[in-house]
Amino acid sequence: MNKYQIAVIVGSLRHDSFNRKLASAVVKLAPSEFSFKQVQIGDLPLYNQDDDAHQAESVKRLKNEIKSAQGILFVTPEYNRSIPGVLKNAIDHASRPYGQSAWAGKPAGVLGASPGATGTAMAQQHLRNILATLDMPTLGQPEAFIQAKDGLFDEHGNIGSSSKQFLQNWMDQYVAWVKKHAA
Repeated sequence: MNKYQIAVIVGSLRHDSFNRKLASAVVKLAPSEFSFKQVQIGDLPLYNQDDDAHQAESVKRLKNEIKSAQGILFVTPEYNRSIPGVLKNAIDHASRPYGQSAWAGKPAGVLGASPGATGTAMAQQHLRNILATLDMPTLGQPEAFIQAKDGLFDEHGNIGSSSKQFLQNWMDQYVAWVKKHAA
């Protein structure tokens, strides 16, 4: 069993999402003591505070997967210069009811890819603001605003040679961050 279990939250539901591909590829750069599991968020109902006392089974599953993880990796696209609604919905569900947040204290890393030249800079900044209020120590450097273009992935779905050194450095920093902050 790996020492560090990481919950991966991909903020896109699209099957061929750049960010889902990025999440699947970047985790291969981690050491063997780390394991990663993409957490399903597409089956969550819309958050409604009236449901806090009787959370759906999908919400309970999400919270349990987060609680059992030693760290969280968010991989988000940018929708209208912010995070997708499905990601915000998942964040809200796992933070409620008040005082019972599954996120508190979990070390986080934030990545994202977009065809645009600035990658997902705005979405990542918005997400970092949210994570701060959730009491999640979040890796600040290096930032990774990745442009999804030819060569980002090789023919096998791994990180391509032109981005591998940068993303290996990012992963090395994330691994050190999780080790430093994991309970």
